[in-house]
Order: sequence, then C-alpha cells, then structure tokens
Amino acid sequence: MKGVIILLSKLAEEVKNTVVTTVKGADDVLDALRGAVKGQVVGLLRDVTDVATESLDSVVEVVGGAVAGAGELGASVVSVAKNAVVAAVSGVSEAGGNVLTAISKATHGAIVGAGDAGADLGEVAVSVVEGAMEVAQKVGVGTTDVVRESVVGVVHAADEIGSEAGSVVRKALLSAVALPHDLIEAAIKGVDEKKG
Repeated sequence: MKGVIILLSKLAEEVKNTVVTTVKGADDVLDALRGAVKGQVVGLLRDVTDVATESLDSVVEVVGGAVAGAGELGASVVSVAKNAVVAAVSGVSEAGGNVLTAISKATHGAIVGAGDAGADLGEVAVSVVEGAMEVAQKVGVGTTDVVRESVVGVVHAADEIGSEAGSVVRKALLSAVALPHDLIEAAIKGVDEKKG
C-alpha cells in the first residue's frame, strides 16, 4: 500500500509539472488547462486495459497535481479546480470509465490540491461541486447522483486534511446558494453516518 501511495504522489508531481509546462504562457490558461488535464486522464486510462475503479485512482492525482500548480499558472485555485474536475470527468467519460466514480475521485483530488496550495477549501468545494454538476449534464448523469458523489469526494478529502477543514467544507456546501441544499444536506448526512 505504501508503494502505491508513493507512486500516486509521484504521479501528482509529474502531472503538476506537465500541466504547468503545457499551460504556462497560453493565451487562455483555463482552456489550455482543461485540454492538458483531459489529455492526461485519457492517456492514463488508455494505458489501462480495463477502465476499472482502481484505475480511476489516478484521477485524484491528475486533478490534485493540476490544482496544486495553479499558483504557477497565475490562475485562481478555485477556477483551476473547477476546470480540472470538468476536464477529468469528461476524459473518463470519453474513455468509457465510470463517470460517478470519476466525479468522486476528481473532486477529492481538487480538495487535496487546494489544500497543498493553501487555498480556501470552502470556496473550492462549492466550485468543484458546481463543475461536477455542469459536466454531468453533458454526459447524461442525474443531479442526485452527481451531488452525492461530489460531496463524498470533497468531504472525505477535507476530513483527511483535518477536522477543521472538514467543518469548513461542510459549512460552505450547506450555505452555497448555487447548490441544491436538500441534496447537499442528504449527501453530507450520508457521509457522516458512514463515518460514525
């Protein structure tokens, strides 16, 4: 298990460097970022003969690496996180992978990367859930499932960072006007019941 974690951390650093190199200096940083992240995800998944849930673990690292590199790109972490989630989920959909699992993994990675970048985790959490909802409509996944999986991803990642981060993310999600409050509340309750 430790070897897998080291390998994934190495992947996140490689992705960060690749994305920063590819995107730096682009006229439209966010458009270039989406292309770079989607390309990374599709490339990694094409290397896997079966796009199983385990292979989607790399989505956490791709998104996390891209978000952690936001400062070097001169873009806001919130914008990079949302765009990285959209691109990663689009890439998984294109590769024939499980979109709901991809949403959970991508949103998780966004919070991890935002934590590494020292960003406001509440703002990032709201932004990536919004992004997941946007991309899910394009790939034909229902809102209830998308909200549940994206909330699971962001809350688990925030809890891994620490109890204060978990609290900040929960409060931000519950108070976000742009998100469906009833679905957010149910998803957080589900996460907390499984945790307890």
